[in-house]
Amino acid sequence: MTEYDFAIIGAGIAGAGIAAELSAHARVVVLEAEDAPGYHTTGRSAALYSAAYGNATIRALTRASRAFFDAPPEGFASHDLLTPRGCLYIARADQAEDLANVEAGAAGSGVPCHRVTREEALALCPILKPDVLDAAVFEPDAMDIDVNGLHQGFLRMAARQSAVLRVRSQVTVLERDGIGWTLALGDGTTLTAQVVVNAAGAWAEAVGALAGARPIGLAPLKRTAMILPWPAGIAIGAWPAVIDASEDFYFKPEAGTILASPADETPSPPLDAAPDELDIAICIDRIQQAADLPVQRVVRSWAGLRSFVADRGPVIGFDHAVEGFFWVAGQGGYGIQTAPAAARVAAALARGEDIPRDIAAFGVSAAALSPARLDRSVRVDA
Repeated sequence: MTEYDFAIIGAGIAGAGIAAELSAHARVVVLEAEDAPGYHTTGRSAALYSAAYGNATIRALTRASRAFFDAPPEGFASHDLLTPRGCLYIARADQAEDLANVEAGAAGSGVPCHRVTREEALALCPILKPDVLDAAVFEPDAMDIDVNGLHQGFLRMAARQSAVLRVRSQVTVLERDGIGWTLALGDGTTLTAQVVVNAAGAWAEAVGALAGARPIGLAPLKRTAMILPWPAGIAIGAWPAVIDASEDFYFKPEAGTILASPADETPSPPLDAAPDELDIAICIDRIQQAADLPVQRVVRSWAGLRSFVADRGPVIGFDHAVEGFFWVAGQGGYGIQTAPAAARVAAALARGEDIPRDIAAFGVSAAALSPARLDRSVRVDA
């Protein structure tokens, strides 16, 4: 029987990041049920870094991640993890309040974001319909993220530090004794660990049930995305990402095409999500109401699961009732842009340490991340 300090369930961006941060000074195994890491949500991300996106906790973790993105460890990646993109939040006249909320959220977090005139917005994205567009806010520092480069960098970092990655290793039994955990895998293998880290994405609630933990109310929501052809004769490479102020759709240039989504959130059980033809049609219709974008065909479409708890913030911390069981769940659609800071926070808390001071300086607190905050019967200290 193999013994570890930490057994991490899930090798997506969350599990890979935590493994990279923990394995320098601990024995770590990462258990992935699929044939390869990142098969589900990590491999299906829209890959946008926007510090104005998400609630206050998400914005704080995103800003705290920027230093890593700009200067990752030596040998982490062969090229830049971020490339300039910019993000334009657009609104019709009836969306004035939603746009104001975007602007206020960014300002409250210190994110550079400013109003632009209709003419300036049209110069940034000329296909927007001037008779529909009422107002816009521009985030100049939004970036495209090399998701694969980030994910593989974490996995390589963990491997160099002797972390063990096991694919096709679904955990079927979790048993706790007075010393630690015994984990049984689907192939009959058994191993032990002092701490189990639940980074199983949409399956995190099911893993929690295996450990005897109370549900945290995790809800997987399906998000559809598609690749549309580049409009003939139009240079779009320098366009920003365009996000509807009510988040009813978004689109952005993507390697010579347009990546688009209806920003849907359809409740789903944890599964290998697939796109629905109706959602694809809804996306195209919403974009065409706001922009002159002819669509003759869809190059490719897919779907992924974004998992949220009630307050739509991430859940990072030890379960308050099950000893040695650590949650890393509920990243929603922000798991990539928050990954560097979230990994450092999770590793520190899993070791029983305080949140790193440079991250805490952005307003990230253990109380705001703790799974105990979701149970009103439990007091959560700041």
